[in-house]
This record gives sequence, C-alpha cells and structure tokens, in this order.
Amino acid sequence: MKTLYLDLGMGAAGDMLTAALTELLPDPEGFIAKLNAVGIPGAEYIREPSVKCGIAGTHIRVRINGEEEGAPHTHEHAHPAEEHPHTHTHGGHEHHHHGSVGEIAHIVNDHLRLPEKIKAQIMDVYSILAEAESRVHGVPVTDIHFHEIGTMDALADITAVCMLLDEIAPDQIVASPVHVGAGTVKCAHGTVPVPAPATAEILKGIPAYGGGIRGELCTPTGAALLKRFVASFGEMPVMAAERIGYGMGAKDFETVNCVRAILGETKQVKHKIIGLSCNVDDMTAEEIGFATEMLFAAGANEVFTVPIGMKKNRPGTLICVLCEEARKTDMTEAIFKHTSTLGIRESVMERHVLARETVTAETEYGTVRRKNAQGYGVYRSKAEYDDLARIAKEKGISLREARALADDE
Repeated sequence: MKTLYLDLGMGAAGDMLTAALTELLPDPEGFIAKLNAVGIPGAEYIREPSVKCGIAGTHIRVRINGEEEGAPHTHEHAHPAEEHPHTHTHGGHEHHHHGSVGEIAHIVNDHLRLPEKIKAQIMDVYSILAEAESRVHGVPVTDIHFHEIGTMDALADITAVCMLLDEIAPDQIVASPVHVGAGTVKCAHGTVPVPAPATAEILKGIPAYGGGIRGELCTPTGAALLKRFVASFGEMPVMAAERIGYGMGAKDFETVNCVRAILGETKQVKHKIIGLSCNVDDMTAEEIGFATEMLFAAGANEVFTVPIGMKKNRPGTLICVLCEEARKTDMTEAIFKHTSTLGIRESVMERHVLARETVTAETEYGTVRRKNAQGYGVYRSKAEYDDLARIAKEKGISLREARALADDE
C-alpha cells in the first residue's frame, strides 16, 4: 500500500508542500517545466536548493509577472469585497483585479491545461478557503475577493500540490498534527493571533498545536490543502520508506523550517473514523431524506438510517453518520442544522479499508468510470452506477445488461 506521510512539525504552506513533494519525483526539474506550461497567468515556478540547520532540501519560489509577494505567503489571502477598493498597489504597479471564486473558477476551468480531475481538486481547495474567509468576515462567499498577486501565488501553490499528488498517486495520505506557531501576525485587517482566523477556521476538527516558535507556521492555503487531501492525522504509520523529501520555508528558525514528506509502503490500511448518531421521532420521511443528502454534501463518508422504537412507544429513526475526524465539527453542525435532534452521540472507531481509485475509460458506449479497490490479498472493480444507468437508458436495456457491456470493454 503506497502511503504518503507528511511531517508537519513546522506547519504547512503551499510552497513548502510543493517543494517537499517535488523531491519525491525521479525528475523534479522536468515536473517544474510541466508546471510552467500549465498556463497560470504570469506565473513562473523556480526550484532551488536550500539548506536549513544543516539539512539539504528544496525551496520553491513563484514569480507573478516577474514579481514575488512582499512576504512569503501573506497570512490571509482574501477580504470582503465591500471593505476594500478594487485597486491594489504592489511594488509601484497598480493591479485592478481582485479575483472572486467565480473568476478563479474561470481561470482554472477555461485556461489551465489540466485534466478535469485536477481542475476539480483545485476548486475544492478554493471552496475551503472561500468558505473559511466567509465565516471569518461574516459575508457571503460571493463577496470574498482575493488580492491579485496573492491569488495567483496561491493558485500556483494549489495547482502544484494537486498535480504532484496526482503524479505521485499515493493510496493514502497521513499527516502529523499541525504545528501552527504562536504569537501574532499582521494582515490586511490589523494584527491577529496565530493561527490567523482563516487558518483556525479551516483547521476545525484537525489536530493542531502551538508552541514556543513565534510566527505563523501554517497558512490558510496550507491548511486548505491538508483538509482536502489528508485522510487521517496522527503518528507515522508502520511503513518502509522509499523516498524522503524536504520542502524548505523562507524563514530561519532554531528548528529546521521544513515540511518532510515520506513515501513508502504499508501492508495494512487502518483509519480512525468518527461515528455520530441521534434518534428522532418528529421528522417526516422527506425531511430525513433531505437531511441525508445534506450530510453527504457536507462530507460524510456514510449516512444510514435504522427504524427504532422510542419512548412512549413512538416509532422513530436512528440517524447514523460516519466521517473522518477532520470533518467532525462540520458534520456535527450539519446534523444539528438539518435534523430535529437535541443531542448527538459520538464514538471513535478503527476502520480497515481497501485502497481505492477511480479510473476512467472511453468505450463505444461513452465514458465509463470504474472504482478499483485492492489490499489484504483481494482486488475488486466495479463500474459507476451513474454511467451504467446512462448506458441502459440510451440503449433501452436493463442495468444488468449495461454492466455486462461495460465489463466486456
């Protein structure tokens, strides 16, 4: 089982994650050339050697139209549109564009030369960022705008990490608890505590800690990438390391300022998963169905219901939700929002899983996606229901016959 472990003892930022992951590749410079050909407006990736506390690693710089941000990864990349003018002066040049999430989606979907899968992952990360900023500033997501230089710099980091993870293709990603730093940091709105508000919002449900190092160690972009891709947080699993990468930050501390990425093999995959459940006896079938849809949309791994008998002989429903530990807080909020329960029970379980991947094949019947799973000495492959249903409707055949056609391809 190919496992990627991220050591976040000095936090996480997009450039540090990018640098660490490039060191896991057989041809890092060739990959940098790929990044520079993707089409991010004005972006240029520069990979250079870096030594921190006697440890050799890699540092990644991103120039946007020949400029770099004034500080390594500004602390908050977004602001409410109505609070700031739409002209930003940077290095003597005026930039008149502040990208909304919609404008970023336009760049990603219409201009970047990337597979659709990676474009979707980039937008997942931006959604996490925008939703966090929305909650922090108390404005709708549509009113969140990103500074032009900061936007392209963050987009460069997010794009690079998504492409690198697609290239490395780990079966699972595990990370240590996140060191966020301590003290205060200056941002567009003044001085704020570390972790910065957007970072703290994103890290809800993710194990994190402060420490004696003064400064911002985890940026909003780094936190959003972790939230999107890391399956579990904890100690390094038992694994045989094959490659190790060191992604260096720009600043110097007494401790080596890096993200360490370790790629290797684990024989068993075991995840911690959270079970949340509640009993209800005053919701209609339609309300329960809608709540189930909303819980899946909020990121639940599984939602299921069981008919039960409750007090006073009332028929009721047991609603059970399984989710990753990092999503526990969001899932709890969603359960209270979409059900009538007054209390939620929590349990922590260990889950043994097969490594899964989704592959896409072009057939004479159109695109068919397959879910492949393997591990523990077994291998399984199954075509996606939605694709089978489409074939069945188009051909006027049964679902069983559509599955047989797809399996023959």
